[in-house]
Amino acid sequence: MQSSVRQMIKDKKEKNQARAKFMEKLVPGLLLLCAIISVLTTLGIVFTLIVETITFFNHVSIVEFFTNKDWYPFFESDPDYGIWPLISGTLMITGIAMLVAIPFGLAAAIYLSEYASDRVRRFIKPILEVLAGIPTIVYGFFALTFVTPVLQNIIPSLPVFNALSPGIVIGIMIIPMIASLSEDAMSSVPNAIREGALGVGATRFEVAVKVVLPAALSGIIASFVLAISRAIGETMIVTVAGGATPKLTLDVTESIQTMTSYIVQVSLGDAGFGTTIYYSIYAVGMTLFLFTLIMNLIAQYISRRFREEY
Repeated sequence: MQSSVRQMIKDKKEKNQARAKFMEKLVPGLLLLCAIISVLTTLGIVFTLIVETITFFNHVSIVEFFTNKDWYPFFESDPDYGIWPLISGTLMITGIAMLVAIPFGLAAAIYLSEYASDRVRRFIKPILEVLAGIPTIVYGFFALTFVTPVLQNIIPSLPVFNALSPGIVIGIMIIPMIASLSEDAMSSVPNAIREGALGVGATRFEVAVKVVLPAALSGIIASFVLAISRAIGETMIVTVAGGATPKLTLDVTESIQTMTSYIVQVSLGDAGFGTTIYYSIYAVGMTLFLFTLIMNLIAQYISRRFREEY
């Protein structure tokens, strides 16, 4: 009877060992397959974007695309395909958003990292991050139905669709990104540096601004650059509250159109498949892709260039 029990235990151990060896061989293969699928999907998207963009430039001169200051693709007789009004609208929205997001996000990060207790940090940080989970279409209607009327009390001539309102709301939306990433960077600064500064008589605010901020600069700047990429690619807020007027202007009270909102406009059926307007969304998408790619490369460069080793 005892030998039978021992044999059962031995068989079970052998089965478990065989299963563990099988999983050890299977899991790396599955992970490699997932990585290959991700890479092939990315290559497929980029390939499609390039092919359709080339098709667009077979119909429209690339010189006109980058030198014409008008974007009126829906004109039947003489359409204009100058990308600059869409680029200016995108950059204007991004600039307004960063003016809102950087000071508030950085202030929140300094408070969470240098002043808040662990209990307060555990309470406030998840609430901040809830902002990032709200659907952007909700932000869009918030901009249109709340922020714009409030701004019209300050600027009576402000039209319903303008650049200011969606820019402010996008800034509010990306505050958690800057606050969270910057707080992570500041929290990684060793306490010995803070204690050393306090030991020579620095105040808590001086430690935060003159010691911790410079020490965490690479992570903070990287969070700014990633937030800029997020603002450049935002779609629904500007589609709902920004209007659809491609205009090369610096007036934030005017209706504008961004690259993403133009893509949405055409994708909703304003142009037939195979037309020049249809292919124009790929050219605009390629421009947007290059913008965000450059921003991500800059963020990676800054992270590597200014990274502090502790």
